Amino acid sequence: MQGNQQPIIVLREGTERSRGKGAQFNNIAAAKAVADAVRSTLGPKGMDKMLVDSMGDVVITNDGATILKEIDIEHPAAKMVVEVAKTQDNECGDGTTSAVVLAGELLKKAEALIDQNVHPTVIANGYRLAAEESINILKKMGMKVEFKDDKMLRSIATTAMTGKSVGPHKDYLAEITVRAVKAVSEKKNGKWVVDIEDVKVEKKNGGSIQDTTLVEGIILDKERVHPRMPTIVKNAKIALIDSALEIKKTEVDAKIQITDPSQLQKFLDEEERTLKKKADIIKKSGATVVVCQKGIDDLVQHFLAKENIFAVRRVKKSDMEKLAKATGAKLVTNLEDLRSSDLGFAGTVEEKKIADSDMTFVTGCKDAKSVSLLIRGGTEHVIDEAERALHDALKVTAVAIEDGICLPGGGSMEIELSQALTKYGSRVGGREQLAIEAFSKATEIIPWTLAENAGLDAIDVLIQLRSEHEGKKHKSAGINVTSGKVVDMAKENVIEPLRVKTQAINAATEVAIMILRIDDVIAAKKGAGGPPPGGMPPGGMGGGMDY
Repeated sequence: MQGNQQPIIVLREGTERSRGKGAQFNNIAAAKAVADAVRSTLGPKGMDKMLVDSMGDVVITNDGATILKEIDIEHPAAKMVVEVAKTQDNECGDGTTSAVVLAGELLKKAEALIDQNVHPTVIANGYRLAAEESINILKKMGMKVEFKDDKMLRSIATTAMTGKSVGPHKDYLAEITVRAVKAVSEKKNGKWVVDIEDVKVEKKNGGSIQDTTLVEGIILDKERVHPRMPTIVKNAKIALIDSALEIKKTEVDAKIQITDPSQLQKFLDEEERTLKKKADIIKKSGATVVVCQKGIDDLVQHFLAKENIFAVRRVKKSDMEKLAKATGAKLVTNLEDLRSSDLGFAGTVEEKKIADSDMTFVTGCKDAKSVSLLIRGGTEHVIDEAERALHDALKVTAVAIEDGICLPGGGSMEIELSQALTKYGSRVGGREQLAIEAFSKATEIIPWTLAENAGLDAIDVLIQLRSEHEGKKHKSAGINVTSGKVVDMAKENVIEPLRVKTQAINAATEVAIMILRIDDVIAAKKGAGGPPPGGMPPGGMGGGMDY
């Protein structure tokens, strides 16, 4: 400001602004805080976190994505790191904590370089080069996974569940997981495609995790609609109906004037005849089981029960689609169109009492392309954590079948990358070499954290790992956290799909680069959004009401 010139105010009063290194370091600190929040959950010896929300609901988990989803995070840069965990979870199911911890470490190393006046754009370029090279290195080191190789697929599922609370039962659950994923796998254009949405998961308190079962068919958390219906139907022919088996209400407001009691009786008779016709259409089609997405009138229930037809109502749309896949039935929207060719087949449809509720089991389906998992456990929290562990295992097994490539785990790949990237950096040269070397050091955070969480001396473990990889060229040498020794991870059956590693590296690198490139943060004052549409003043409606 020169002389007596007035200062020019561009931003609204109360807006906060931070620039340059201050903004960068603030963002990096927030991202590191998120990484530190989940770091202690990494690996087989990782600990759990108890999260209590404002309503008092409790979640106990060591799943990185779940922890970050449940924590109410305010800082914008920290929210970007949470997105990494969400993406990793959607893409691969596993590796969420690794991705977040790696992102935090990349930013920590970048902070030191910014302090040495290396420009953030140079760091970003170096990180990009390092990430591309990492992906190439990992692809070369990949091991083939065959669809028929159940042992390898079980190892992949077991690795994903190691360290979760279901640990003691992981072998049993891995067996179930592989069977479920293989059941819903389809070959399209010479490639395997797996949609784990086709594996329906139902949870019921009681028993132990060992009582979890795989049903080659569908479990519906519904009971038959009428007590006189049979509880079990063998060689069932199943009709899936999308419309209500009730009298439709008129679209317009209508009034019926009745002047004579006999007219009322006729009206009621006609209603009964219409409903009986619905039951007759079902009987004529040859169906012995009816699954309805909407309601079933009491009279229709009575007529179906008389014909010994098993019926359930108000079934979710997603369950209807899964039933169609499992039984081969076609969804019928208009009841008039129901034909015997639309019916699906199941060996048995049975109502069973599980814990305190009746459930319908549709089993014995020929070549079922949709299956169900019934998870049991002592408490709700145990079941919820078992569900998260099974989700991770299902997803990684599906990814391994789709890609057909896997890698040894236990920090072996990260050490291999660290050494290969150091050599790659010296070939690239220039200032980018500093960033590539920083990236190579950052990858070591995974074995470091694995050792730290297991109560081992992280420095000793890293030295051992480096000598195995560098001196003895043991590319799959990783850390066995139980014995504290460096062993061959491929022989130990600690195996992860390639996509888990590549996705984690890509996501962590992208978020680190995005945060590094921010040099100016302009934050509006809370609640300073100006008058909303309609012209109401920012102060609310007056009268002391706080909006």
